[in-house]
Amino acid sequence: MANHPLLPVGLKAQAINFQALPPLSLYIHVPWCVRKCPYCDFNSHEAKNGLPEQEYVAALIHDLELALPQIWGRKVYTVFVGGGTPSLLSAQAIEKILAAVRMLLPLDVNAEITLEANPGTVEAERFAGYRSAGVNRLSLGIQSFNDAHLKALGRIHDADEARRAIEIAQRHFDNINLDLMYGLPQQTLEQAEQDVRTALEFAPPHLSCYHLTLEPNTLFHRYPPALPDDDSSSAMQQGIEQLLAAHGYQHYETSAFAQPKKRSRHNLNYWQFGDYLGIGAGAHSKLSFPGKVLRQARHKQPQAYLDAVTRHMPVQSEHELGRDDLAFEFMMNVLRLNQGFTAALFTERTSMPLQILRRELEQAEQRGLLLRDHQHIAPTQMGQRFLNDLLGIFLTKD
Repeated sequence: MANHPLLPVGLKAQAINFQALPPLSLYIHVPWCVRKCPYCDFNSHEAKNGLPEQEYVAALIHDLELALPQIWGRKVYTVFVGGGTPSLLSAQAIEKILAAVRMLLPLDVNAEITLEANPGTVEAERFAGYRSAGVNRLSLGIQSFNDAHLKALGRIHDADEARRAIEIAQRHFDNINLDLMYGLPQQTLEQAEQDVRTALEFAPPHLSCYHLTLEPNTLFHRYPPALPDDDSSSAMQQGIEQLLAAHGYQHYETSAFAQPKKRSRHNLNYWQFGDYLGIGAGAHSKLSFPGKVLRQARHKQPQAYLDAVTRHMPVQSEHELGRDDLAFEFMMNVLRLNQGFTAALFTERTSMPLQILRRELEQAEQRGLLLRDHQHIAPTQMGQRFLNDLLGIFLTKD
């Protein structure tokens, strides 16, 4: 990224100097699914001939061992096992992974440990095993309770399986997230709201409601389905927000809604520009050191990753963030939070004064996208609704 036009030359030359390193999270990627969904742009691959569970678990543990010098002595506050479909792994595999995490890292005694699960792979015995292994938060990829929409999305579960998955999960977990999507092919406002009403029957502590977008390198991008127009999608978004607010859910991030004290601590660490170590195929990391910040990416293809770990070289690419990159990336994350951020947090996570973004902040405020005083900055309702326009201000370069 080019240097920011407002960043003073003297400031560019200064070394990054953190008063304290950000909180650290651990992300563990499982790259396999039963079937690749046509809208998915995550690093996921169909497990056509099963998956090499034992080999992959061993690789994850070795990957973590190799990364230890970069995070030595730092406490880990959250763990997230994502994918792909992590619930394709046996409970014994998850137990072995988490046992290694506890052995190798100073894991916080109250750490939030989340595992993503697909309703199409649900087994009551497996869920109980995940809980016994130490998982204390389950995220279920429901997407919809409408069979026609689930079929259009290429999901392998139906509405009845989705409901049963939630019921099974609630027997073992009191902290559950349900993923829903709206703006689906041929979806109406009433259908979008009905999905949320059905989810509310289970009173989940957390809901993620995503607008379906056509991402590059997906089947939907190559062969776009007929989607609701912008006005219809906007009405769905507003209807969902109003419905969840009426049921006591706090809309704290662009797509995230939580009951009081049930916000996703792992995702909050991302959005507040904390640090995270990512292990597994295609996993990304952001790691801070006393004088620099590094971004890393593991090898993406599962077999390439396994081979690289065998050579003790799981990291495929690594680059250092400059001070201007830190400022931009901070804003890209924290402006997703409806309550915004403090000037002190900006300085803490970038080692720079917020004054370097004075012109962009003024422009966003003048356009009605941002509210700020000398201590706190937050997107307005318009800024939340037109987040891309708000973020674009901080990407503008002369």
